[in-house]
Amino acid sequence: MTVSPPTQFVDRRFVGLVAEFDRLFRRPEDGGGALTVYQHGEPVVDVWAGYARPDEPWQHDTVAMAYSTGKGVASTLLHVLAERGQLDYDERVVTYWPEFGSAGKEHITVRELLTHRAGLHRLRDLLPGPTDSFFDDAAITAALAAAPPDPRHRRTSGYHGISYGHLVAELIHRVSGKEFTEALRTEIAEPLGAEELWFRVPHNQRARIATNFPRLTVAGMSWENSSRMLAKTRFAAAMETTPLGFADLVSDPRLHDSVIPGVNGVFSARALARMYGALANDGLLDGVQLLTPATIATITRRQVFTPDYVLAFRIPWALGYHGVPMKPSKSDPISAFGHFGLGGSGGFADPATGMSLAFVTNRLGGKLTPLGDARLARLGALAHHYAKR
Repeated sequence: MTVSPPTQFVDRRFVGLVAEFDRLFRRPEDGGGALTVYQHGEPVVDVWAGYARPDEPWQHDTVAMAYSTGKGVASTLLHVLAERGQLDYDERVVTYWPEFGSAGKEHITVRELLTHRAGLHRLRDLLPGPTDSFFDDAAITAALAAAPPDPRHRRTSGYHGISYGHLVAELIHRVSGKEFTEALRTEIAEPLGAEELWFRVPHNQRARIATNFPRLTVAGMSWENSSRMLAKTRFAAAMETTPLGFADLVSDPRLHDSVIPGVNGVFSARALARMYGALANDGLLDGVQLLTPATIATITRRQVFTPDYVLAFRIPWALGYHGVPMKPSKSDPISAFGHFGLGGSGGFADPATGMSLAFVTNRLGGKLTPLGDARLARLGALAHHYAKR
């Protein structure tokens, strides 16, 4: 018997959104992507377009590395454990992870860690030796625990671009007794039917990963040359968040053997949208109560909105998420929360409309830089407009 491949799906209310999505991937050099939207616990958009790699169209089961999008996934897992009483946001991290208390960090709380106020943004030169020590998750985690905090953490947030993932993953391991990937599988991925929430990608699934391109650059310069230039500006701390050779490291196949939740999450749009779909729907999806409405209200409340010493502008940090300014009117309050990723991918939940949206792509940003890509924001604004109808 011949099995038909899964088909794309669009609720007629969201046809305009899908038309905008399709326009992003008209040429092979545009790469490809996938977009999934849930509203009130039901799928309303599930589409894909473009190319996963040269001469190979994006398929229904293609997945993509989504960079910092994974921070929202890791944060959600921690909140599941917190709701169960396995940790408290206002308890000191050292209570659960004794080694973390060295070098003057004994006062730092879980809440501060989740809002990028642990002062551990720096990954560059954290470990001596070759750059491929980046793939040694345990060594990096131990080095972060031993490192002194940046003193600016007492005044404001400092975006932990990569280190956030190591810190949250280790905290989850300490309080759950499970490896991070196992906890994610059993607590979120399997219950929600969201298999493709991967940080260590199974070997038999790696052929599904879209090829990311172009090579990471900033304003046409190599990542390293731009790092040296930015090191002399107010963005110096931003470049410290990445290790030397970062552009090469993120294209190394060994990345998928590692667990680096701050940067190497590999997802389908479908899996991301299901997780955020629960959070947008009072925590409930297909009979699974991921979190209670009370917990969701707590974890999405703004904690910090001061100039971030790494990113050099204000970030509305909640507990592991940032506000998503995707509404067409500046007068509307920002009710959506989630996480963007380098290059344009991201996912969010909007409880005000009961909507979640996830977008993954292998085309990293625009012609000049992968930073500040606006595709997710545009798609989100359109989706919000249609969801309000």
